[in-house]
Amino acid sequence: MPVAPPQKTPLATQFDEWQARGFDANACPVRNVLDRIGDKWTSLLIVALAAKPRRFSELHRAVPDISKRMLTQSLRDLQRDGLVTRHVFPTKPPSVEYRLSPLGQSALGPLAGLIDWAERSFAEIKAARAAFDAGDTSEQMSAA
Repeated sequence: MPVAPPQKTPLATQFDEWQARGFDANACPVRNVLDRIGDKWTSLLIVALAAKPRRFSELHRAVPDISKRMLTQSLRDLQRDGLVTRHVFPTKPPSVEYRLSPLGQSALGPLAGLIDWAERSFAEIKAARAAFDAGDTSEQMSAA
């Protein structure tokens, strides 16, 4: 009995369209935008700022395993992309607060879906990694 070919998903169709137009890495939203959102620290910082504006030290406490240097760089990258704004208050010494911009707030919905999926799938992903690392690739071989 012949097997019907799998139906193309909207994402697969979109990928085909990108390729048909000529795959320009500089114009690719996956590489340019999702690379930032998928960064090791960005999603955690966006989630930390979703609740309220925070000062640098508050962010550092909220994500304790990030180095100060990496936190500084990540916040600059988020500012550059327009996802976070930096507000300096004229106090002695000056205090600085970081907030999600409207663009950053617009990322919360899609990010929440991805975070929900990650939480639901984490145990399965860990099990798959353990099986792969143990050399059990039988499922992958049979799928190919």
